Amino acid sequence: MRQKDRDARWTVKYSKAKPREDGQPQVDLAVPSFGYKNHVSADRAHGLIRKWLVTDAAAHDGARLPDLLDKTNTASGVWADTAYRSEKNETFMVKNGFVSQVHRKKPKGKPMPDRTRKANALKSMVRSKIEHIFAHQKGPMAAIVRTIGKARAETKIGMINLAYNMRRFMWLERKRVPA
Repeated sequence: MRQKDRDARWTVKYSKAKPREDGQPQVDLAVPSFGYKNHVSADRAHGLIRKWLVTDAAAHDGARLPDLLDKTNTASGVWADTAYRSEKNETFMVKNGFVSQVHRKKPKGKPMPDRTRKANALKSMVRSKIEHIFAHQKGPMAAIVRTIGKARAETKIGMINLAYNMRRFMWLERKRVPA
């Protein structure tokens, strides 16, 4: 049993395939993955990770929002993707003084209204900074978690987040110092 990770779970990530040139309908890609997720809350002003949480890969992102929000962060706005939009999360944010900038979902069976599409595009400019954290961790840092057990995965992901913050801090320091 020591070689079997009983804490990790399977999930399927869906992504849109590029449109075909011949006009045939596109087929969405389904990529199965096994392991854990790194949920982070970052400082908007500096791009540093303020809070983080590790769950199995199948855990729903939206249920983790209250654990990630930090009242001492530099802004009260909460920028997140549609997975975090729920009545429960919206109520939590209002009660705790946060301003929701969470993406709106597309209505089922209808096209996205122009106003909503434009608002989501503006929110994406801020929200993309979080995606840059994950891209940096996977790219230049080459962070891969190959551990057995949630405790070890939390430790490794925590160290990856700490290393990211140190690299980001050094970049901020170099940027601040005049040449």
